[in-house]
Amino acid sequence: MKKLQLVLFLLIGAVSISIAQVKKKALLTVTIATPGIQCEECKKVIEQFMTREEGVTKTVADFKRKITKVTYWTDRTNPENIKTAIANVGFDADDVTANLEFARKLPPCCKKM
Repeated sequence: MKKLQLVLFLLIGAVSISIAQVKKKALLTVTIATPGIQCEECKKVIEQFMTREEGVTKTVADFKRKITKVTYWTDRTNPENIKTAIANVGFDADDVTANLEFARKLPPCCKKM
């Protein structure tokens, strides 16, 4: 009887953990201020780079509004990782400053003035 109770307890625990993990997975969109984007080329650079970021499903950079919207899976990445990725391509992202090494490699029209 005690073995049966232990097995049931373990099964219920495993199911509870699985349900908790499923609840953590969600598709969210974050809007990030990207003041350095100024043209169609900047938009293309960010959107193409973000296709390689794990967990990111969609990126729309808007150079007129100076924002980038990124849709991502919450179990695979988070807003801080996304901001860092944008900074690593050479653009400021909210409070994360652009990586200067990569900013120098941007097309001339996309470099900070």
